[in-house]
Amino acid sequence: MSMTDPVADFLTRLRNGAKAQHQDVAVPSSKLKRELARILQEQGYIDGYTVDPAAPGRPYERITVTLKYTSDRKPVISGLQRVSRPGQRTYVDHARIPRIQGGMGTAIISTSKGVMTGHEARQQGVGGEVVARVW
Repeated sequence: MSMTDPVADFLTRLRNGAKAQHQDVAVPSSKLKRELARILQEQGYIDGYTVDPAAPGRPYERITVTLKYTSDRKPVISGLQRVSRPGQRTYVDHARIPRIQGGMGTAIISTSKGVMTGHEARQQGVGGEVVARVW
């Protein structure tokens, strides 16, 4: 199976894990995926994440994401959408950063100053690639 879009895979695993009420979801690690996990944690969408080093039989680092649920066991993440894809990249300048769900959701932007939320990018006046939307 060739992985053309590891970020879409990451989002899909989180989405499926939340749907199936899993506690944790493990995904192969990358710098971008660690940054996505950091933002999801900062924004309160997940309980946390750990980066597990490569192990015998598993030559790559792995991120284990601890999913977060409401008191009535509903996933905190109600939606995850990949915006910029390998076949169709989506770039915005700081004035055009999308507001997600009227500001209730989060746009995740990969900028020249690092990966940040749409809100942070707007404050810093930087645009970039719209990686995903979360709500």
